[in-house]
Amino acid sequence: MSSRVEKKPRAAWFVYVPALAFFVLVGVFALMLTQEGRDASALPSALLGRDAPQIVLPPLEGLKDTNGTALAGLDPAAFAGNITLVNVWASWCAPCREEHPYLTKLSQDSRVQLIGLNYKDKTANALKFLGNYGNPYDAVGVDNNGRGAIDWGVYGVPETFLVGPDGKIRFKFAGPLNPEIIEKQLMPEIDKLAPAG
Repeated sequence: MSSRVEKKPRAAWFVYVPALAFFVLVGVFALMLTQEGRDASALPSALLGRDAPQIVLPPLEGLKDTNGTALAGLDPAAFAGNITLVNVWASWCAPCREEHPYLTKLSQDSRVQLIGLNYKDKTANALKFLGNYGNPYDAVGVDNNGRGAIDWGVYGVPETFLVGPDGKIRFKFAGPLNPEIIEKQLMPEIDKLAPAG
């Protein structure tokens, strides 16, 4: 009587390929996120160097300047011949509160007009926010349904775009502005666009 030794079936090597591929991808993503000098907030924008979106947004109803005049909405016609910062914000956005003092300071730079894009917000809440923290904006467009933000390629709030006098987007920053970003990234771009003298 012959004794048969049963062989255990060997798993084919290709069974392990998906797991191996997963770990390789995780390693690549981890490396990209931890690269020295890489700014996680510097998200790419297909709009850089292109004309700013030509979407017109209505004004924030009830928002007035210090003279009691109603402020305009977002109108791309206002970009022509001006250096413009378009800031996407909302009253429900905690990081928007963090950056607000820096926007207020930027609004004092006579070379720049500051336009707000109020994203998916309630009018009363937006007015209360600006009433509590101050209004740095020369105009505020209301984007109730988020369509305007889509056209601008917004990832989330806050985001800020620098539009040159030619109407082209020159700079984009995703996240709350802070003194370092303003000094090292934004102001050099504004200085490039501002006429000398």
